[in-house]
Amino acid sequence: MFSGCTSLTQAPELPATNLAESCYNFMFSGCTSLTQAPELPATTVEEFCYEGMFSGCTSLTQAPELPATNLAKRCYEWMFSGCTSLTKAPELPATNLAESCYSEMFSGCTSLTKAPELPATTVEEYCYRGMFKGCTSLTQAPELPALIVTHGGNYVGMFYNCTKLNYIKVLAVTYRGGTMLDGVSNEGIFIKNSAANENDYWIQIPEGWTIIYYNTDSNKYYLDKDCTKECDDHGKSL
Repeated sequence: MFSGCTSLTQAPELPATNLAESCYNFMFSGCTSLTQAPELPATTVEEFCYEGMFSGCTSLTQAPELPATNLAKRCYEWMFSGCTSLTKAPELPATNLAESCYSEMFSGCTSLTKAPELPATTVEEYCYRGMFKGCTSLTQAPELPALIVTHGGNYVGMFYNCTKLNYIKVLAVTYRGGTMLDGVSNEGIFIKNSAANENDYWIQIPEGWTIIYYNTDSNKYYLDKDCTKECDDHGKSL
C-alpha cells in the first residue's frame, strides 16, 4: 500500500483487532523516512499478516507492541528486517508458535542491542530462522527454554553474523535445530543444560567459548557436566 514511499514520515492508525491473511504484508516496506510505527492492537494474527511490514524502514527507531500470544505461519517474517535505526524490540509474549513465525524478523537491525524474551517452550519448523541475523550490536541472546528441538530449521542462522554476541543460554536436552552461532564473537559463554543428551545434541559451539552447565532441578550453574563445581552464570567459581 505504501511500499517505497520514501518521504512518508507518519503512518495512519490501524485499529483493526481481527486481521486477515496477508493484510498488512510489506505495507510500509522501504519507507525510509518513517520514524514511528502505528499501534497494532490485534491479539489474534493470521498467516503472513505482518510479513515485511516495516522492512527497510531505516529511520524507524521503535517498534509497536505485538500482544498476540497465538501466532500463525510467517506472521512476523521480515517484519523489521533492515530497520537499521531500531534500538528496541517489542515484547514477544507468544507461547504458541507457528512455522516461520519469527523468521528474519529483526535481520539486519544493526542498532538493536537487546533481544526480547522468547518464552515459548515448544518450537515449530523454521520459527526462529535468521531472527537476529546481522544484528551486529547485539551482545546477549534471549534464553531459549525449549527442551526438545528436533527440526533442522528451528534455530538455523538465528544469530548469524551477530559479531558482538558473546552469551547464550540454551535449555534443550535434545538439539537438532541447525547451526545458529556462525559469525558471533570469538569468545563467549554458552550455557548448556546439564541433562543434555550428548548423543542427540548437534550444536556447534564456537571455539573459544566457555561451556557452563545449568542444572534445571537445582537452578544452579556448574563448570562440569556432573555438577560438582558450582559457579555463577559467567563461570566464576563459588
